[in-house]
Amino acid sequence: MDIEQNPGGTNSAPERKTLRNPLKSTTIIVLVAILVGYVFGFQTGKKGYTFVPKEFKIVNQADQPKTVDYQLLWDAINVINEKYIDKPVDQQKILYGAVKGAVAATGDPYTDFFEPKDLESFKTDLKGSFDGIGAEIGKKDGNIVVIAPIDDSPAKKAGIQPKDIILQVDGKSTADWSVEEAVSHIRGQKGTDVTLTIFREGKNKPFDVKVTRAQIQVKSVKWQVKDVNGKKIAVITISRFGDDTKPLFDQAVNDVLTKNINGLVVDLRNNPGGYLQTAVDLASNWVPLGKVVVTEARSQDGSQQYTANGHTRLSGIKTVVLINGGSASASEILSGALQDYKIAELIGEKSFGKGSVQELVDLRGGSAVKVTVAKWITPNGKNLNKDGLNPDVEVKLSDDDITNNRDPQMDKALQEVTK
Repeated sequence: MDIEQNPGGTNSAPERKTLRNPLKSTTIIVLVAILVGYVFGFQTGKKGYTFVPKEFKIVNQADQPKTVDYQLLWDAINVINEKYIDKPVDQQKILYGAVKGAVAATGDPYTDFFEPKDLESFKTDLKGSFDGIGAEIGKKDGNIVVIAPIDDSPAKKAGIQPKDIILQVDGKSTADWSVEEAVSHIRGQKGTDVTLTIFREGKNKPFDVKVTRAQIQVKSVKWQVKDVNGKKIAVITISRFGDDTKPLFDQAVNDVLTKNINGLVVDLRNNPGGYLQTAVDLASNWVPLGKVVVTEARSQDGSQQYTANGHTRLSGIKTVVLINGGSASASEILSGALQDYKIAELIGEKSFGKGSVQELVDLRGGSAVKVTVAKWITPNGKNLNKDGLNPDVEVKLSDDDITNNRDPQMDKALQEVTK
């Protein structure tokens, strides 16, 4: 998930939330707004609710019919209200179901409708504190997929890995769930258990993993300086691009620069993304002032370029970036810029490939629509949403490596940065 902010960064006000972290926004937003208006405009009849049919005008869609007859929708709702055996049907559920169906019709896994009860949970994702298992999940090829378990989280300790497909949660199939529905089922009060049915590539059959939920509190940046063959190498690990990332990264850079380091490894493995502006700010530590960090390509409004702001404190320091299948969104923005400008070598495995922009649009009643409005393009033209990033040096991490606490990817990064 990536969130677009004002150019001023995290603390700017007012903030316009546009979310990136695996679509025709104008039409969908208008469609949802009209659905809400019309559904709330029902009239009460003798046998239940009778909805007022309307004709809907298609906006900005030259290749579509000029009108759509919504009588079908109202007829279907009337049939439910009049004939369903367990009347009366909750009209709020009918409303939310209609809107969810409209939004889901885009076919985009990152465009979704939030009921009020789910919206607050969604907005806490980048705060760094919540009750759950500590795993970022997304949707890929129609499946609910683990993007990355958080370090030291219950998910990590239970052996959950990036790219794991979650088939069931407590015996309930995830086949038709959105990411947000999966999150709402997986999260829960600390101390309680949740059982995930996992399919993992290389395994013969699915298996269950029982995880005990806990309060997840994670700083997004950690750093240390290692002595490697007589050289001082800084290792900065970024777990997400959240509220605390820029100040913590600035603190890390200030600290490591006082130690006269000979090289730097930036570990973005299992980093699911976050704020766009934070990715741009961090890239500006290497990318020269005015150079493009990423281009936001929109179908209707052209494109917008985000450029470096000129704080090149790490320029000239040999840098290696670690990525894997859990590196997504803002992680790919930072990695892609450093790779394209040949500032850093990428080591590890191909990134997740989630380079799209989602805008969070508030609707009435405390609900909202998250709609994909743009895609990310690297300075050299790579479509992050389509292609992801290939490492310059591929190094795989096996189950045996994980079991035996080996890290050949980090070993290779330290080897390369000390050359």
